[in-house]
Amino acid sequence: MAAVEDTSKFSEAYPMKGGDGPNSYANNSTLQKGYVDAAKELLSKAVAEKLNTDVLLSSNTFCIADLGCSVGPNTFIAVENILEAVEFKFQSQGLNLQIPEFQVFFNDHTLNDFNRLFKSLPQTRRYYAAGVPGSFYSRLFPNASINFFHSSFALQWLSRVPKQVVDKNSSAWNKGRIHYSNSTDEVARAYEAQHAEDMECFLNARAQEIADGGMMVLVIPGRPNTLPHSDSLVNVSFQLIGSCLMDMARKVVDKNSSAWNKGRIHYSNSTDEVARAYEAQHAEDMECFLNARAQEIADGGMMVLVIPGRPNTLPHSDSLVNVSFQLIGSCLMDMARKGLVSEEKVDTFNIPVYIMTSQELEAAVERNEHFSLEKLETIPRTLVSSTVSPIQLVVSHMRAGSEGMIKQQFGEDILDELFDLYRKKLEEQSSIIASGTETAITFLAVLKRK
Repeated sequence: MAAVEDTSKFSEAYPMKGGDGPNSYANNSTLQKGYVDAAKELLSKAVAEKLNTDVLLSSNTFCIADLGCSVGPNTFIAVENILEAVEFKFQSQGLNLQIPEFQVFFNDHTLNDFNRLFKSLPQTRRYYAAGVPGSFYSRLFPNASINFFHSSFALQWLSRVPKQVVDKNSSAWNKGRIHYSNSTDEVARAYEAQHAEDMECFLNARAQEIADGGMMVLVIPGRPNTLPHSDSLVNVSFQLIGSCLMDMARKVVDKNSSAWNKGRIHYSNSTDEVARAYEAQHAEDMECFLNARAQEIADGGMMVLVIPGRPNTLPHSDSLVNVSFQLIGSCLMDMARKGLVSEEKVDTFNIPVYIMTSQELEAAVERNEHFSLEKLETIPRTLVSSTVSPIQLVVSHMRAGSEGMIKQQFGEDILDELFDLYRKKLEEQSSIIASGTETAITFLAVLKRK
C-alpha cells in the first residue's frame, strides 16, 4: 500500500469558529441553512433522475462524504436530505429490501472543531459516522470508494491566498487590502487563477475517489456572470473589515502604493495582477479537488456541491460576497489609520475566498475530464426567519465565518471593535445589502464520474 499523503501541505486552514458560544458558527449559520433547505427539492430530483441503482446493488453499503462540513447543524440536515432521497429512489424502484446501509464521512480541516461536531451528532441517525480531517483540494479517500459527494458553502474558500498578492515585488501585491474585491485587476486575476487551479485539483481528486456511477452535488455561493467582484455582498463585507483594520493602523498611508493595493484585503476591486493570481489559485484548487474525488468515488457514485457564485457577466467587484469583503477591508483600513493595528499586517492580509461563475465551474469540470456535469441550477433565494435585524444577521454570520483567520493575523483584542465598526458601516450603507441580494446566487451542481 502506498503511503497516504499529508493533505495539510495543500491548503491553508481557516476553520469556522467552533464551540457553542454566541459568536460560534453553530449559532450563526442560519443563512447557510436556508440554502440547504432550499436545495433539498433540487437534490431529491437529481438523485431520482441521475442516481443509477443498478450499479449499487452489488454492495450493501452506500458511502456519503460531506466536504467542508464545519461543526453542524447544517451538515446533519444535508446528510438526512441525501439519505431520504436515496431511500426514496430504491423504494420507487421496488427495492425496499435492498436499501443499503449508509456510511457518512464528515470532512473538514484538521483544525475544525470535530469535538463539537461529534457531540452534536443526531441520536436518532440512521448512518455510521466518521470524521475525515484534511483539505478537499487533495485526496481524502481510497480509489472508487465514495458513492455520493456533497459540499455546501465550502468551494468559495481557496486552498491558499495567491502567492502574488503577498509578494512585495509583484505587481499583484495587495498592499493595504485583505481581499480582491476592491483591488486592482491584477489582484482579481490572481484570485481568478488560483480559483481555477483549485477547482482543477478538487475535481481531479474527486474523479479518483468517486465510484462508478457516483454523484456529486455542490452548493456554491456565486454572483451573476456580469456582476463585478466588488459588488458581491460577501466581498463588500470583506472590504469593510479591511477598512476597519486600516483604521486601526498608522495615519500615514503610502500614496505611491496603488500597485500594491494598499488598504485592501481581497482581489475583487484590486489590480489585474491580483485578480489573475486568485483565478490561477482557484483553478489549481479545483483541479486538485476533482482529481482527488475522481479516485475516491465509488461505482455509481454522485457528488453534490452547493457553492456561492456570481452571474457570468457580473464583475468581481459587484458580487454580494465580494462587496462584503470590501467593507471589512474598509473597516481594517479605518483601524489602521487610528493606530489600532499594524499597517504592515493589513498589507499582508488577504482573504482566500473566490466567487466563481457558472461558466468557470463548467470550464473546471470540462478541463478535468473525469466528471460529467449532470445538473447546474441556481437555488432559489430564501427568507431567513430571525429575531435580529438583517444587518446584525449579516454581521454575526460574517464574524462566525471569518473570525478565525482575522484573529490569526491581528489577534483577538480587535475583534469586538472591528465587527462593531463593520456593523456601523453596514448601517450607513444599508442599500448595499438590498442591491447585493438581488445579484447574489448559489449554485447546486450535480456531477457523475465518467
